[in-house]
Amino acid sequence: MPSDSQKSSRVNRQSVYTLLVEVGRKKGDGLPDGATGAALMCYSGGIDEAEAVRETVAILKQADMAPLDVSGYGTLQERLDEGHDISGEERRLMQQAQDDNAVIVARVTPFFED
Repeated sequence: MPSDSQKSSRVNRQSVYTLLVEVGRKKGDGLPDGATGAALMCYSGGIDEAEAVRETVAILKQADMAPLDVSGYGTLQERLDEGHDISGEERRLMQQAQDDNAVIVARVTPFFED
């Protein structure tokens, strides 16, 4: 079993990535009636973006969601380097994802047919 220092080292090497996940419909997904799917803005930690994507997809599947596509927007620093405006609330959620080693779903935008 890893020691506390090994666990701490692993968490410290992780970065939090901003991910936009498109989900379809699945029974029990919790999306509103009439929605055809949704976009979920998520913050997830990982050694790299691929690990963050894998963790996010696994958690969403456990929550009866149907992930279809994931777009990565990078770490906080990468986004700042690209000129993104990042609110205090967004930074707080990223820090929470880091501190709790969790996937945070920050925003859900349902899709509806016209």
